[in-house]
Amino acid sequence: MTSADDFVLQLIEEKGLVAHDIIETGRQQLQSEGVSPTELDSKLIDLIVDKRYCKYDDITYILAQEFNVPLISLQDISVEEDVLKLMKQEDVRKYGVFPLAVNNGQLELAVSDPMDMDTVDNLSHMLKMPIDIRLATPSAIKDAIDANYGVQAYGDIFGENYGESEKAKDDLATGNEENVSEEEAPIIRYVHKLITEAVKRRASDIHLEPLEKKFRIRYRIDGVLIEVENPPKRLQPSIISRLKLMANISIAEKRVPQDGRIQITYNNKEIDLRVSSLPTVYGESIVMRILDKEGLRLGLPELGFFSDDQSTFERIVGMADGIFLVTGPTGSGKSTTLYSALNYLNHPDRKIITVEDPVEYQMTGINQVQVRREVGMTFAAALRSMLRQAPNIIMIGEIRDLETAEIAINASLTGHMVFSTLHTNDASSAVTRLVDIGVKPFLVSASLRAVLAQRLVRKICTKCKSVYVPDPRVLQAIGINEIEAAKITFYHGEGCPACHGIGYKGRMGIFEMFIVNEELQQMIYEGRTLVELRAKARELGMRTMREDGVRKIGGGLTTADEVLKVTMNEA
Repeated sequence: MTSADDFVLQLIEEKGLVAHDIIETGRQQLQSEGVSPTELDSKLIDLIVDKRYCKYDDITYILAQEFNVPLISLQDISVEEDVLKLMKQEDVRKYGVFPLAVNNGQLELAVSDPMDMDTVDNLSHMLKMPIDIRLATPSAIKDAIDANYGVQAYGDIFGENYGESEKAKDDLATGNEENVSEEEAPIIRYVHKLITEAVKRRASDIHLEPLEKKFRIRYRIDGVLIEVENPPKRLQPSIISRLKLMANISIAEKRVPQDGRIQITYNNKEIDLRVSSLPTVYGESIVMRILDKEGLRLGLPELGFFSDDQSTFERIVGMADGIFLVTGPTGSGKSTTLYSALNYLNHPDRKIITVEDPVEYQMTGINQVQVRREVGMTFAAALRSMLRQAPNIIMIGEIRDLETAEIAINASLTGHMVFSTLHTNDASSAVTRLVDIGVKPFLVSASLRAVLAQRLVRKICTKCKSVYVPDPRVLQAIGINEIEAAKITFYHGEGCPACHGIGYKGRMGIFEMFIVNEELQQMIYEGRTLVELRAKARELGMRTMREDGVRKIGGGLTTADEVLKVTMNEA
């Protein structure tokens, strides 16, 4: 952390932050792992922090006291543009410092190491002004640099004038990329960085949105849109043209929506992106969906199933025939759940066929059919042909109309297991939805085995997870009374570099499983109301999504705010 890490270790021991035996145990561990003596003290500090014996904030605080240097919080700090221009981005990153303000001819500078006066003297000489230091953690300084030097960062890619040669522009516009050198085409490097940075940050979508005075870039991370550094507005046409070329869609057509796909390799990993362009008032808006094949190999616990729900889920999807539906709004993880079920069932002794619009993920060992309405290959047409292929398991991307529903039900009644999705708010509503589109109640009661409704909640970041007291109104809203709250330890994420200060990292499902037994079959056959069906299912032990969310709050996996946010429609 500093140029005198041995002094820091001595200081945190003297101040009682960390016991001597813990430091010595950590030292012996690193020595046994072969860490060199020159790196040992630095690695030991990192190890102590990683194991949560103390925080970098605590170390920075005692260093500030020891050297009588003011502490500064860099969170959401606003610095004038003239001050930022005093230092180049490569210099602030190289030295791990951040300029704050100029007062009375002195530069206020945030540093993480109050003992490294050589760096301060070098910078003072380089900037030709005296420096007054303030103390902050290395991660806070890095975050401040990322937040405030974002646009300047593109200067490294685009060059001083954020431009490129006329020849490079012509070659990009005509698709002659082989004639464009790295020096001539910074746009290529920028687009590559944009995509790879999204992958590194686990984004599911990249949104490029032309606005009146800026070209906005946002990543959707764990279901939440986060704005990142925006490139200069005048580079908008070049960036959009580059992406359209990569997606193999027409750069000349700007009046109608277009769809395409991009495939790139990053860290020896194939990355697929589904690209959609939409004409707007200020130019074409591009949205790229990052298709993460790793997510398809998730085990059922990673989806969010506790062991009891997992055993129920495995039993249902392993049935010989019938229909299993997954319901929820767009973006609630329905496809991932079905793909994970197919992955669980994908064995050489089973034939599995899917019909999808579009085929987002290609899975080994499974026959996947792409819907093409323009040539008559609809869901219904594909389903009829699929049945002649003698499959054991069929997956339909979505049941949208009566024809598709009837063929799916007939397939389930003739010995096939059928998986599909529906857009309904809860599990029991799937029954009334099928009846509404025209399926006879007796067919629904005979074929439907179970319905899984789900939503996605963000998981607490494990690196900065800590105990907290939630707002009593939130607890009351999700049905946790004072007596129950006293039995639960509530956690949240404080925000750290691992989660980019958000406090959450990753998502998991909360579920509602509507299992059709003989009683419910009879009620569906009789045309009973949704309220009656739901009441009977609750009587038989069905948990609501909110109740499943409360279980996951109690398990320290998510927060009360997250569960309330995604289950607002529950009474």
